[in-house]
Amino acid sequence: MSGVNWVQLSIVIVIFGAVTAMGFMAARWRRGGPLESLDEWGLGGRGFGTFITWFLLGGDLYTAYTFIAVPAAMYATGAISGFFAVPYTIVVYPIIFIFMSRLWSVSHRNGYVTPADFVGGRYGSKALSLAVALTGILATMPYIALQLVGMQAVFETMGLGGHNVWAKDIPLLIAFAVLAAYTYSSGLRAPAMIAFVKDGLIYLVIAVAIFYLPHVLGGWGSIFDAAETKLTATNPATGKPVGAFIPGEQGYSAYWTLALGSAMALFMYPHSITAVLSTKNRNVVRRNAAILPAYSLLLGLLALLGFMAIKAQVNVKGLDGIANPQLAIPRLFDQEFPSWFAGIAFAAIAVGALVPAAIMSIAAANLFTRNIYRDFIRPSATPAQEAKVSKLASLLVKLGALVFVLTLDKTLALNFQLLGGIWILQTFPAIVVGLYTRWFHRWALLAGWAVAMVFGTIEAYNVINPATKKHFGGSLANIPFTDKQAYIALTAFCLNLIIVIVLTLVFRALKVPDGQDTTHSTDYTADQGDPGVRDLPEILDEGGPATAKP
Repeated sequence: MSGVNWVQLSIVIVIFGAVTAMGFMAARWRRGGPLESLDEWGLGGRGFGTFITWFLLGGDLYTAYTFIAVPAAMYATGAISGFFAVPYTIVVYPIIFIFMSRLWSVSHRNGYVTPADFVGGRYGSKALSLAVALTGILATMPYIALQLVGMQAVFETMGLGGHNVWAKDIPLLIAFAVLAAYTYSSGLRAPAMIAFVKDGLIYLVIAVAIFYLPHVLGGWGSIFDAAETKLTATNPATGKPVGAFIPGEQGYSAYWTLALGSAMALFMYPHSITAVLSTKNRNVVRRNAAILPAYSLLLGLLALLGFMAIKAQVNVKGLDGIANPQLAIPRLFDQEFPSWFAGIAFAAIAVGALVPAAIMSIAAANLFTRNIYRDFIRPSATPAQEAKVSKLASLLVKLGALVFVLTLDKTLALNFQLLGGIWILQTFPAIVVGLYTRWFHRWALLAGWAVAMVFGTIEAYNVINPATKKHFGGSLANIPFTDKQAYIALTAFCLNLIIVIVLTLVFRALKVPDGQDTTHSTDYTADQGDPGVRDLPEILDEGGPATAKP
């Protein structure tokens, strides 16, 4: 423990303690009733307005691992694997504007808590609903694990690591216990409240870094020159350039498919949909789609920290002696800033892990409760029983992610997170297309999902990392019968769509029953105050008292 930076650690502990207190206090914040239902515990009472939702969605989508992984990708391999995140977050917001307001309406009219609830009601198929639920849980688990990996990178930079198992793991165990406790107690309100602190800290840190670091590193020209020199150098292990400072023509298809596929997949993740369904009316969703691009500016600046780490020649070897590019940004702050400000930056990353991890665990737990426990184990479960099961399931989800991080190679967490994007995109036809038409046959959707899941997993397995020689070495592969690379998730999605269309024609020709649709056309445009839409308290965005609707 002699290498611990106590100034940094003390600041992290103080800020961590403050947000922990906020997490427990959130149980009483903006409550419309007891937390004994999924509407209250898992969706925050479905009453968040524009201001809170902006912070909640930002805290949900821009995670601690975004803070570390995006600039780390820029540091290690350049634009294709790092900067594609900027156009993808720009493309995603029109998707939210168009699709998610319809999902909000049908969910509020019918009391849906999860995307699998909607799929089950739309297609009259518990099998298809189960497939969507299992995919959501499967894709979310490694995402939670990566938040813990991001926290580990911070702890290691502060000196809590190396070969000493206790020094390395105890901080993570404590953080997990605190996260589990206030999530169990307060539900979605806890990450919603903490998101204010998280986003404020990250904006502060990035604003200071983007003005201060270029000054001490010799200016932007010097930073870009250093990045170009490193990324165009030959990698002795492969005989090819280390990365791509500016992608050549051969990288165009990889770049745009990564951006488009990631944008289509982002709001298929259950935690993204959970944040959307927590809003009080459909216009809140649309307004946030219009103002969330401010985070894309933040992400662009954040990505450039990877090039700054190259110029600063940070040491990315961990305390165990193994090179780890994920340490690039924590080491950059540790090296170039005074300890007190580095401590604030590390606190921003740590808090940035807590918010999405909490929302992700709640979303996965809701999927288990509504679409596995209630549909297949206890159909007569009361709202209070559902809330209790979901609370326990959220603990198990976080525990599973913790075990994953503590017992397996971290590169496996990275690889499985890549798989998560491939898997979750295969729910797009059932969810998004289902918001507009029911023409797709339920069994065709199930078949297309199954084939695409297998195809995408095999394709990802066959990608070998040239440096480590391990499988699941990336998310890009050649498009079948071509030499052009593309994001595997988008290739699998196209295969999925072809199968769904062909089998739908076949099943409809054979007059195979396609289930009962329990939704109505008016459900998809319903808004707060319309008949059948849950009567919610009018709660001021600014945090004022709730007043009952007349």
